[in-house]
Amino acid sequence: MLEIGTTVPDLALEDTEGHAVRLADYRGKDNVLLYFMRSTTCPVCNNHVKDLAQLTATDVRVLVAVPEGRTRAAAWLAKRKLPFQVVTGRHGSPHEAVGLPRKVFGALQQSGSLLIDRDGSIRHAHAATMPTHSYDKKGITEAIRALSAQAPGGTTR
Repeated sequence: MLEIGTTVPDLALEDTEGHAVRLADYRGKDNVLLYFMRSTTCPVCNNHVKDLAQLTATDVRVLVAVPEGRTRAAAWLAKRKLPFQVVTGRHGSPHEAVGLPRKVFGALQQSGSLLIDRDGSIRHAHAATMPTHSYDKKGITEAIRALSAQAPGGTTR
């Protein structure tokens, strides 16, 4: 998993309509929370996504990355009517691109989250193999509060 304080690479992502989504496009504009689901069929991950919908009032753009392809991701999104984008990898899994491989004999996809500030720096990183441990609500909330306490340009408000 990528580490706090490092710059996030520009991942090759696409939304459910096939449009390219580049993290570099958010630099200088938006903080981004990238939540990696284990799968769209994981009930625990689906509950985490419901909870993430509460973050839409913050100044953080939420992207949900799923390991399935665009067609399955689009069908899943249509059922849920989420207030944020769902993305997949353009070339392979977005999970692998940030160091979230399949574990336990390749059977369990790791899941987790990255909070990326406007400058492209990772402010929060959390991952787990078991989905019940992959969503660090307290850590995400604290990292968002710390971002909110800083004015653009890194100065404290």
